[in-house]
Amino acid sequence: MQTNAVILQGPQQLDLGALDLIAPAAGDLVIEIASSGISTGTEKLFWDGTMPPFPGMGYPLVPGYESVGEVVEAGAGTTLRPGARVFVPGANCFDGARGLFGGAASLLVTPESRVTPVDPALGAEGALLALAATARHALAGFDHTLPELIVGHGTLGRLLARLTLAAGGQPPVVWEIDPARRDGAAGYDVIAPEDDARRDYRSIYDASGRADMLDSLIGRIARGGEVVLAGFYAAPLQFAFPPAFMKEARLRVAAEWTADDMAATRALIDAGALSLGGLVTHTLPADQAGAAYGTAFTDPACLKMILDWKGTA
Repeated sequence: MQTNAVILQGPQQLDLGALDLIAPAAGDLVIEIASSGISTGTEKLFWDGTMPPFPGMGYPLVPGYESVGEVVEAGAGTTLRPGARVFVPGANCFDGARGLFGGAASLLVTPESRVTPVDPALGAEGALLALAATARHALAGFDHTLPELIVGHGTLGRLLARLTLAAGGQPPVVWEIDPARRDGAAGYDVIAPEDDARRDYRSIYDASGRADMLDSLIGRIARGGEVVLAGFYAAPLQFAFPPAFMKEARLRVAAEWTADDMAATRALIDAGALSLGGLVTHTLPADQAGAAYGTAFTDPACLKMILDWKGTA
């Protein structure tokens, strides 16, 4: 079998090309992808060549870990049947390209254990499940406190705010430096950092991915407060010790989501407690992948770019 896939040959060298697929085995599913999202965090780092050394890293690479599609073949020992709608967090099924992520392709082969059934009514929004589960993982971390301040009103920041409200927390304050991104809030306020005089936050969640903000955030916490690093940071993180010492600051790094996070997130969506609406702002056909990646990484109005794989054999 072959698939059409987005292939990063190197930094800013992107093609849509055909790749051979590894033959499915028992326990595998073959999935026809309808939609895949473009991550403005880790994928951008691969795109511009600034990704720190990471296991499985290298080029050529099929990016993407936010895909949703339909099962078209089910191997022996599987429980899902053809026609089932599933979320796929990437796949490592290509001959001739790395599949560290591997979700940006028209056809994927992956073990059934890696997929999550989703409601077909979600449509392309089903591709946001990984980001929602990532936000849930940050909130459910060790000795966690729900955020009082969230830095960044991109897709991750919005999901953190929505999940905080779904958990019964007080409406968080959200900082956003780009005026164009301050809209779209429901039940919480989005303000510019300079308009916030508060310096006693017990918990600050950074969804900006900016490595240069740590000193500023430590200056905003109460004594014993926590800064949660919920983004992905290419540059080394550093901070001045004396202010952190005076505050007895705590730092927590939130890693990727787990199976429990995915199950809990799906349950919230199914129950109507968490909405993924309003987060997909741009959609382009997969054969316009070059333009799609450029827009996703450079246009502040783009919260989530979706590649539409329908019609891309």
